[in-house]
Amino acid sequence: MVRRGLALHKLSSAITALSLALACGLVMAVFALREQSYQAFTGGSTAFDAVLGARGSQLQLVLNTVFHLETSPGNIPWSLVQAIEKDPRIKAAVPYAVGDNYRGFRIVGTGANLFTEFEAKKGEPWRLRPGGRFFDPTLREAVIGDFVARRTGLAVGSRFQPYHGLAFNEKAQHEEQYLVVGVLEPTGTPADRAVWIPIEGIFRMGGHVLRGTGEAFDASKVVEIPDEAKEASAVMLKLKSPQAGFTLDAEINKAGKVATLAFPIGGVMAELFDKLGWMNRVLEVVAYLTVLVAAGSVLASLYNTMNERRRSLAILRALGARRAAISGAIVLEAAAIAALGAVLGFGVYFAILGGAAELVRARTGVVLDVWAYHRALFAAPIGIIVLGALAGLLPALSAYRTDVARNLQPTS
Repeated sequence: MVRRGLALHKLSSAITALSLALACGLVMAVFALREQSYQAFTGGSTAFDAVLGARGSQLQLVLNTVFHLETSPGNIPWSLVQAIEKDPRIKAAVPYAVGDNYRGFRIVGTGANLFTEFEAKKGEPWRLRPGGRFFDPTLREAVIGDFVARRTGLAVGSRFQPYHGLAFNEKAQHEEQYLVVGVLEPTGTPADRAVWIPIEGIFRMGGHVLRGTGEAFDASKVVEIPDEAKEASAVMLKLKSPQAGFTLDAEINKAGKVATLAFPIGGVMAELFDKLGWMNRVLEVVAYLTVLVAAGSVLASLYNTMNERRRSLAILRALGARRAAISGAIVLEAAAIAALGAVLGFGVYFAILGGAAELVRARTGVVLDVWAYHRALFAAPIGIIVLGALAGLLPALSAYRTDVARNLQPTS
């Protein structure tokens, strides 16, 4: 009976199954994206423990330095960089200087110790593609991320000219040329979207001025830059212990007025997700409403076919079929349509998550795992099937009440 019912109403069954597939895929994608994004941005995969920068927002500081997304909140004097490097609570420190780009990808001036004292992500050292090396801090050389290489076509041996500012503008090209000496292996972090050059290169870039002394200093015209003239956008830190972070936070953020310490980085990003929690709830409500609409389509599809089926149902009753068997077949048919929709929903899920993962990677460098398991991948299909079966109860009740004598009368 179920097979015959589906075969006789192929179009309506297919449309209903597709609506359920959309609902199921959307529900799975919303929950999986929310959890994966949260884990990716707050789960502690970054190799940095803290960031020291100009006085201002910790979130802006983290987004600017760790994720290469925001503008810099300002610069800090070189004396502060030197002081934090010598602090006994600091295991490693490397300065960052930003302000340029190459075709929209952030150029980060930094020290060579970034690649030796820090990791690409926790537990994974920096690795280069064969034939590459890390830059010489005294030369105009660059190391580029995997995503930059694939999008721009740059490779070891390529030369490029940076552009001034964080937004790409063809008219703002610098005269200096940099040689690509290394391409990083994919890290699944924002480092894939960055171009790394010696911090001295940022200092000496044409059109840049240093204001560490309070006055404009053109570093491109001197052989050696005095420390008092230098400044940095931030200092990336690796701490000797978590306790060191709390004591530094008390000294710099609560007692100090010169700089800001973003610690812990995961906690700073968690606050951002907490502020955007209302958006997640809106998406969840939309997903649930889609499911209800899809369940309603199951009900409408089956209920609207009951008038066509009453005569065949009456014949089955006359041949000995019980009321419960007939109504059960209707519920089973609704569940079968829902099950088909749930299976197709995985295709919708992978399409949504795959597109979202590519967008997130292109914008942030963070990689989301399309194949990662989430409990919604089990709960949503089961829920859809159960809801579909429940939606079939009203048509099943209508079938249960079919009047045999009336529906067996000749129609002409």
